[in-house]
Amino acid sequence: MPYPRGDRGDKGFIIVAILWILAALATLSLIYSLSTREAALNFVSHDERLQTEALAESGVELAAYQLIKEPNQQPPQGSFSFRQGSAVVAVRFRCENSLIDLNFAPKEVLAGFFTGIGAQPDDALAFADRIIAWRTPLRPGDTDSEAAVYAAAGKTYGPRHGAFENPNELGLVAGIPAALVDRVLPYFTVYSGKSAVNVLAAPPSVLAALPGITPDRLAALLDLRMSASQDALKAQLGGTQSYMTLDSSKANRVTVDVQFPSGRHMATQAIIFLTPGGNDPYRVLSWRSDVPNSDVN
Repeated sequence: MPYPRGDRGDKGFIIVAILWILAALATLSLIYSLSTREAALNFVSHDERLQTEALAESGVELAAYQLIKEPNQQPPQGSFSFRQGSAVVAVRFRCENSLIDLNFAPKEVLAGFFTGIGAQPDDALAFADRIIAWRTPLRPGDTDSEAAVYAAAGKTYGPRHGAFENPNELGLVAGIPAALVDRVLPYFTVYSGKSAVNVLAAPPSVLAALPGITPDRLAALLDLRMSASQDALKAQLGGTQSYMTLDSSKANRVTVDVQFPSGRHMATQAIIFLTPGGNDPYRVLSWRSDVPNSDVN
């Protein structure tokens, strides 16, 4: 018996509605699947961050032990690695006076470094003057001639006339281009408390900035520090001993790089000050998590 015309129309409407419902359910299923996947990835990321924090603390503890285990024989730099669970941890440490201290470096060292990275000699001297003016306190009755320099540069502030508290404050100094600041920051510190640079651990670009260091002498120093005794190095220092030292600062930079099976790297960098013989073997001066590769040195 044939169906009435109205019944066929109702059935067609029902089929269309069912198809729409199925499409909606498929969309909801896809959204749920994507949401679940994102939640799982976020959970993995959060778990890796928690592991990194714990592993970074362990790496710093082990580095501090390496630095103080031999009294009066603090190594200027070193490295080691270990595996914890599924993560591989690489630790590097280096005395902080392997870098140029913004608060103590002489003018000729500052200017020499800027010249070495490509600044014009006159500009390099001006940069050094601005840095020294920033860190030098005003004496009672002195006129702040630097204030005019900052006003001319469009700054709403003047120099601090006090110590740099963080290397990033170099970006506040008038007259130094921001792009140049980004390039030089990895080679500056405010934590060593030393004017002389440790010749055993300093990067070549830092050694090259020191007065009296020619390319030939730089090559000789780099060779000697790899193979010769400290007496041979002292002899090579000659008249530049006021700028270079073989003694390590109590402040040390520790970099802990954690690699997970996912291929993700997470780096932590700490500046620690050694206090052997005290209640704690060291104290933390600075702690940075998620350090970009460009900032790790």
